[in-house]
Amino acid sequence: MRETLTGSRIRERRVMAGLKQAELAQQIGISASYLNLIEHNRRRIGGKLLLNIAQALQVEPQALTEGAEAALIAALREAAGDSGLAGPEAERADEFAGRFPGWAKVLASSQRRIAALEQTVEALSDRLAHDPQLATSMHELLSTAAAIRSTAAILAETDSLQPEWRDRFQANIHQDSRRLSDSAQALVTYFDNAAETREVTHSPQAEVEAFLAAHDYRFEPLEQARAPEEAIAQLVAGAEALKTKAAQHIATGVLQQIARDATALPLVQLEQAVGAQGHDPATLAQALNQPVGRVLRRLASLPDLGAGLVVCDRSGSVTFAKSIEGFTVPRFGACCPLWPLFAVLGQPGLVMKSRVAQMGRGQAQFDAIATCEVQAAPAYNIPPLSQSVMLLLPVPSGTTPAQPVGATCRICPISACRARREPSILRDGI
Repeated sequence: MRETLTGSRIRERRVMAGLKQAELAQQIGISASYLNLIEHNRRRIGGKLLLNIAQALQVEPQALTEGAEAALIAALREAAGDSGLAGPEAERADEFAGRFPGWAKVLASSQRRIAALEQTVEALSDRLAHDPQLATSMHELLSTAAAIRSTAAILAETDSLQPEWRDRFQANIHQDSRRLSDSAQALVTYFDNAAETREVTHSPQAEVEAFLAAHDYRFEPLEQARAPEEAIAQLVAGAEALKTKAAQHIATGVLQQIARDATALPLVQLEQAVGAQGHDPATLAQALNQPVGRVLRRLASLPDLGAGLVVCDRSGSVTFAKSIEGFTVPRFGACCPLWPLFAVLGQPGLVMKSRVAQMGRGQAQFDAIATCEVQAAPAYNIPPLSQSVMLLLPVPSGTTPAQPVGATCRICPISACRARREPSILRDGI
């Protein structure tokens, strides 16, 4: 398709350069009628003639044969898909970019801006819908305002109140008014702080993730320590990111798991196996005689692999997340039930591998490898505690079909999803 549009690009470039057809034909040594056939894509050209035309138009030959860059054409096709354009018109993005490169860049730029704004909407929606501090503050404001209104109504509508009761109601209004003022000031301060910082930790889990990210998810003291409990205590005590006791408790549990994994499978041994066997978790687990869950966690610590990791307990609550670009793990609220992480719950020993693409603007693809493992030794008549582990390995997009998944229902664009729990705030096609 691109080669057949060379003539159209020549014509557009000639018009942009302010040359008449006869003038260009004279410069390159051919007749105007032959150039007319070329510009209407009725003659294929190449070799010296193509080089002469490119030189006369002062462009690279590839600009005439290949047209606009693939990224520009991809942006146009994405814009067409978002607006519901289909059929022959949608297939002419290459021609549009070749004939009107300026307008194509404007449209692609607008598409990128829309994508950035929609990502902001997704983030803010997730925060407004599920931020516990914001929800608590709003509940406090509404409750206090309702109390003031109720008390004021009694004072205004009851003429026979005794002076003692009237004084009590007035004192209640005074106290509730001060509480309302303090709550409003705290809410304003919260938003001011959120605007000044790039990322605000709203929960203990967010504090833990910030702590782990600051260490790049690797802890050399735990890799070499003979007394891991002391090393863990020092790491937690010296962590500025762990502000709450809940975060310190969660971080201690994560570090204890890292220490156990480091003792059973040192990173040096894993790196040697990856160099010899590749990074396929199932193959590595067999070669190293290790549980797949442990291999998944240890692979997430290798910086060169650039992998993400998500862990959930038997209730389906995410207890650990190592972020990866292109795959959003909601900080608050339920995650998408279509993730392989949840498909293996309740099936210890099962290992699933699935190519997934999280719907949104990036739509990056990942190999998601998940398994469920028992956390404690079995005992009679006691259901074992278990957890699921999912490793996310980035892969080139478009190589193989991928299962579409979401982040959470509220900001998921898959309208016909069988697992949807609530409507999405995004319009169809986003």
